[in-house]
Amino acid sequence: MYKNHDNATGGGPSSATASLAVSYLRVSTKEQAEKGGMAEGFSIPAQRDANLRKAESIGAGVVAEFVDAGESARTADRPDLMRMIQYVQTHKVSYCIVHKVDRLARNRADDVAIHLALRDAGVMLVSATENIDETPSGMLLHGIMATIAEFYSRNLATEVVKGMSQKAASGGTIGKAPVGYLNALSRDELGREVRSVVLDEQRAPHIRWAFQAYASGDWSISQLADELTDRGLSSPPTPRRPSKPLALSTVHRMLTSPYYKGDVTYKGVVYPGKHEPLVAPEVWYQVQSVLDAHSVHDHYLKGTVYCGQCGSRMMVTHAKNRHGSIYPYFVCAGRHAKRTDCTRRAVLIEDVERRIEDYYGHVGLTPTQRESLAGMLSREFDRLLAGEADELNVLTKQRDKLESEQLKLMQAHYADAIPLPVLKKEQSRINAELDHLNVRLERHHGEYADAKSVLTRCLDLLDNFAGLYARCDDLTRRLCNQALFTKVYVEDDQTLRPEHDQPFELLLDPEVQASALTWAKTAKGGVQKCSEAQTPADSSSAEGLSLVRMATLTRLELATSAVTGRRANQLRHRAILIFWCVEDVIPRLRPNPKGHPHTALGAAIRCAGSHQSEDCGSPDVAETGF
Repeated sequence: MYKNHDNATGGGPSSATASLAVSYLRVSTKEQAEKGGMAEGFSIPAQRDANLRKAESIGAGVVAEFVDAGESARTADRPDLMRMIQYVQTHKVSYCIVHKVDRLARNRADDVAIHLALRDAGVMLVSATENIDETPSGMLLHGIMATIAEFYSRNLATEVVKGMSQKAASGGTIGKAPVGYLNALSRDELGREVRSVVLDEQRAPHIRWAFQAYASGDWSISQLADELTDRGLSSPPTPRRPSKPLALSTVHRMLTSPYYKGDVTYKGVVYPGKHEPLVAPEVWYQVQSVLDAHSVHDHYLKGTVYCGQCGSRMMVTHAKNRHGSIYPYFVCAGRHAKRTDCTRRAVLIEDVERRIEDYYGHVGLTPTQRESLAGMLSREFDRLLAGEADELNVLTKQRDKLESEQLKLMQAHYADAIPLPVLKKEQSRINAELDHLNVRLERHHGEYADAKSVLTRCLDLLDNFAGLYARCDDLTRRLCNQALFTKVYVEDDQTLRPEHDQPFELLLDPEVQASALTWAKTAKGGVQKCSEAQTPADSSSAEGLSLVRMATLTRLELATSAVTGRRANQLRHRAILIFWCVEDVIPRLRPNPKGHPHTALGAAIRCAGSHQSEDCGSPDVAETGF
């Protein structure tokens, strides 16, 4: 609160006064500033009188007054302190008068900064009750008093925390009592002041009813807040804030507070309280269960299904009919948050689940398609790897040359041609270069090996994806959906428009599958066809087939690049998890004679939901590959 020389207490300087001064006043809390029902309490007027007397004693007139009411001195970020610093920088002022040094700062660093700012403006700091000045002894006293003020502040904070911890441990209420209770002040038989918490007879019945109503599960928080307002519940008035209806956040905080069942929480520790509980513990815990049920809407299709109209995610919500039955729905998040103009209506979750399951029934490969795709992919991988044969040959020759150098160095050392230190240095250099080359060689082979492994896993999944999905739990179904789809759009007529992730987008493409079948036929009869003469029509067909094959192989290269690195790891891990989860839930199969775990997994996958013979005698995954 800034006052200029026209309305500051004591008026402006007289015509005979040569020096001008500003006065700074501060109290730490709002209670101090309003104590006794007065506009400024008791402390601020007392500080003002002392500062004016000090100004008169040094022959200065106070031209401006700055008051921080209810501001802590542990920080320099105080409104009127900042205004005072700006004022003295733009006005000719000789003194800054404070009642005590600790009114200015209780932090040594802030005290130094404020003092330097005043001195740079040509202003001397004067204390009304302490003998500080610019002399060496005055500066020493200033430093001592500032250090004492900081110690007092820090020690006070420690003592307050210790006292509050002890109060909470003994069951006392920390701070202001929540809605439904009132802070009470009384005296015991010896006249000692006793602070306690009592029930608010006006508001406690409404709070008790709110817990009982919400525990039934028939109310949402917004409905409960509206009903409490209609019943007349409002917050207690304060000197600065009038009474008003409870906000949604206040109602939620009230329902989650253990204070109402008789507990006090301080710094994460719960203590039995001395106050009277408003609700029974059983009711409070039932309320927490209802809150959890309303707030946690998790489902394995979350993050996979999207609105087909606006493209927003679909979120889970629960609706209850008049008989108390709860129905889970998917609703458009864009419409729910009013971010879009979407008119998509809610759809039952079980309907979307059934549609997804039906879609999995159409996702798969016949044995012929699987064999054709595997053969074409294998040939493509060989072609891609052969395309880098020149670089691999160069790397291999470099490695052979370095190994030869290693051998010659050892022979020269044994012949006493080079000393041991030179041998060690050269060996270190060669080993470092060999390590680098080996990493590059392994990376060349490893990337293609990883991609082939991932595509093999994906083909294994497509052997009987519907059977796998039907036997999965919710967690594994989430993994299946994350592996197969990037998004699944639910249209207004509840049909699905899926977007497949790589490499499934390629493997499930009808054109690619047709090209693979054509490639397989060509590969089987290649020798015979090459020996036969082609007619012009045959030549035209072969040219068309070549173009289709070239386009398909180009997409295969893109798919190969899409399943390396992080995506390959994700797909591999998800596929392995799916395999193991399904194997855990299907009946135990006959033991594998070879004892290879991957073989048993492959048999489990082929047998899950299979309509083939009971012995599941198809080839093993470990033996199939490409």
